[in-house]
Amino acid sequence: MEIPVYPASRALNMADKPLLDRLYEELQPRVSELTFAGMYLFRAAHDYRIASIAESVVLLGNGYDGAPYCLPPLGGDVAAATARLLSDKRIMYGVDQPFLDEFCNGEQYEITEDRDSFDYLYLREELATLPGSRFHKKKNRVNYFTVRHQYQVAHYSAEHLQGCLDLLQSWLASSQQPTPKRTSILEAEAAAEGLRCAVELDLQGIVILVDGVVAAFALGERLNESTAVCQFEKADPFKEGLYQLINREFARLLFTDCIYLNREQDLGDTGLRTAKLSYHPLELIRKYKVSLRQS
Repeated sequence: MEIPVYPASRALNMADKPLLDRLYEELQPRVSELTFAGMYLFRAAHDYRIASIAESVVLLGNGYDGAPYCLPPLGGDVAAATARLLSDKRIMYGVDQPFLDEFCNGEQYEITEDRDSFDYLYLREELATLPGSRFHKKKNRVNYFTVRHQYQVAHYSAEHLQGCLDLLQSWLASSQQPTPKRTSILEAEAAAEGLRCAVELDLQGIVILVDGVVAAFALGERLNESTAVCQFEKADPFKEGLYQLINREFARLLFTDCIYLNREQDLGDTGLRTAKLSYHPLELIRKYKVSLRQS
């Protein structure tokens, strides 16, 4: 499907996957958002649209507050595309340090470190094996669950779809009182579509069944040659140790040729930040917001 020349644009759709897959393969991104599945599954939440500038492919979106933004251009004349987007008073999100150094190093740029969006990068093998005293509490949580439940671990397939969808609905009902936040609803909708379209989107997953019922699942994909990304992870919150187990099993059973596992950002949630830091990340991948300084 033809890509309009900016400022024209059109909605992102599944037909764009081969092109974006190729561009991301060339880029080898470290930022978790930069996958086709990541864009496609949140296309409704952020009204993602696609356009071209100077032979670059650009993705445009709107924040939860409605403010227009863009992501770093892909291919073509990235410098020209960046200048054009920022001149239209768009904020560029998901900018990492290499992009910043190459394309946004002048005094005309307003650069803001976006701590809530930093990605947590781990050694996959550490999450898979929980070695040494640093992970003692995690191993205890896993053991607490495994000695109390009859469970099975399986690779996600279509036979688990309904069970995972039921778990998503239970998560929404139990974790957000009195009513779910809009962002949680949008996340659940994205996860549900990811489960339905896992084959088409090249997503892989793990499920844990307790007494034959899906009690946890995790879904992700390859981010670059050496890194996988876990995009969705949900578990029955009333089964202690289950989140620690699904975390371990995802790292142990999937993408075993990868050195690293990116577990995305904490979005400023204090509890989530504490949990992610407790797994001893190898690195926090810094991200920035970039705009033009106001004269």
